[in-house]
Amino acid sequence: MITKIMKAKGQLPEDEEVMKEAKRIIDSGGLVAIPTETVYGLAGNALDPTSSKKIYAAKGRPSDNPLIVHIADTDDLSVIAQNIPDTAYKLAEKFWPGPLTMILSKTEAVPKETTGGLDTVAVRMPSDRIASEFIKICGPFIAAPSANASGRPSCTTAKHVVEDLNGKIELVIDGGEVGIGLESTIVDLTGRIPCLLRPGFISREDLERITGPIDVDPAVYNKNKPDTAPKAPGMKYRHYAPEGELTVVDGPHESVIIYINEKCGEASVSGKRCAVLATSENLKAYSADMIFDMGSRENINAVSHNLFSCLRKCDENGADIIFSEAFEPEGLGEALMNRLLKASGNRVVKL
Repeated sequence: MITKIMKAKGQLPEDEEVMKEAKRIIDSGGLVAIPTETVYGLAGNALDPTSSKKIYAAKGRPSDNPLIVHIADTDDLSVIAQNIPDTAYKLAEKFWPGPLTMILSKTEAVPKETTGGLDTVAVRMPSDRIASEFIKICGPFIAAPSANASGRPSCTTAKHVVEDLNGKIELVIDGGEVGIGLESTIVDLTGRIPCLLRPGFISREDLERITGPIDVDPAVYNKNKPDTAPKAPGMKYRHYAPEGELTVVDGPHESVIIYINEKCGEASVSGKRCAVLATSENLKAYSADMIFDMGSRENINAVSHNLFSCLRKCDENGADIIFSEAFEPEGLGEALMNRLLKASGNRVVKL
């Protein structure tokens, strides 16, 4: 299979040729990678079991890991979800379109191949103009997990998608670099109390202003039981991982720097290449084969945006061992630490 790459701007009629080709592919059961405001997604017809199976195959993704259904109109929600609580509509009014995914009870319209065998469905409405345009033309129900090979860092550029999925999908729509760089927040609304399944750009505090107090699933901090069925993407399996061994180092800044430099020195002696993911303030303090700037600690949005790109740079440069500074798990920092814990397999050093 030859993977075609086409650029889009997020406006018609300029994107007419791109969307025409995308619709042809989706209608024929094929797959298209699309940009969203969070990360690039791998899109297929959410109501077609065969299309969902192709998504799992292209990504090498376990079939019990649910896919997120993307819509472009809140009115379409009732087609794929039932027993929808008022809280869902309140959250939609506040955060849709945007980086929020809600878990709801599914209708018979959604095949279990899309939901990972569950009786629930994950739904979100992206705000990215290209994604919205794509869903309106090719949807209205599009399954679109992150467009990376399963377990790898998510894709924030079309180049990353091609690195992982070239020859496995029909089309990549290149909309440039994404805005947020972390996957959507996921909240489960099927229980008596809403439950945070995956933190994201919309923080727990943001949600609680609408819902009141919410629970947090143990999987957020890698504390779920191994045999627990995942309710949403990113809960059960190792995710976002680079090829090198990643360790997150938490503690006073001076102690973190000393520890990482010592370990990088040991790695060098043993012939291994060492990389450090550092905040801008500490870049000059480290000694390593490669040091990647995640952004200023004062700008957690920038750090989160750069995380996956930095992890992929580690792979591009052949890093065997990787160290990352830790961050306060508050607001967007909770999402950032969630991704670092998943990427490291919960390998954390506390000083």
